[in-house]
Amino acid sequence: MAIANLNQFLHDYFSFHHCEIIENNDGVLRVQLTEEMDRALMNRPFYWHYVKKMGNKGEPMKLTLITNPNKREEEKGEWIHFGSPRLHQLINHLKENEKYTKLFQKINVTHNTALYPWLVVNIKVSYKGKYKKDEVISIGLHLVNGKMRLEMMDHLKEIPLQSTISDYCYTISPLIKLQSGYLRIEKVISNYIENQEHTWAEESLHALNEELNTLRHFYHADDNEEQMNKEIEEIKERYQPVISFEVINGGIFYLAES
Repeated sequence: MAIANLNQFLHDYFSFHHCEIIENNDGVLRVQLTEEMDRALMNRPFYWHYVKKMGNKGEPMKLTLITNPNKREEEKGEWIHFGSPRLHQLINHLKENEKYTKLFQKINVTHNTALYPWLVVNIKVSYKGKYKKDEVISIGLHLVNGKMRLEMMDHLKEIPLQSTISDYCYTISPLIKLQSGYLRIEKVISNYIENQEHTWAEESLHALNEELNTLRHFYHADDNEEQMNKEIEEIKERYQPVISFEVINGGIFYLAES
């Protein structure tokens, strides 16, 4: 599930940034970067400085990202997983540049057409304990009727979007306030976490107790208590199971009812 979510996140990320998806098959994603995304991700400032100085257009790079472990040795590309430097780079790029947005569905009509507000939030859920895992969840909330849609980014990738409203279109004012809408989404995420199997947390607690018992075996009652307590805190930091979530990005999307 984590690999599938990651592959979808990567597809949505590059599609949203207008990069051509050359291939997306069985955990292998090939994209043609735009100049903007090449500059943001590929660390080639001297190349772009040179080609622009020479008056040339420049050639953005292609990028192949592999999320299927079975393809790791077969394909030439970057092995990307939760925790990999490339994924951190993409998430940081979103955080720094495009955490919030407002977009309108591009629609060609000749009569007055209403566009309805959706609050869309992409959230990273992190599980930390003996092992670490992240997953990305995309949720959309209709701010008029309260309808909620999971995997909202899958839905949005099928809809042409733009930063300005199309001719003959007008927006419907939200009935649900943004703060209230976000709290609804937050509740869905909390319920999702609560309803999962948490054997990983039990394993983490078991490992935590084993490590603490082993540590205490090597220390006597008054033998360097300060050092022992320091090591106890370090063990707890490594093994104590913790679940957290944070907003990667989000925005208001005005969409036609159809």
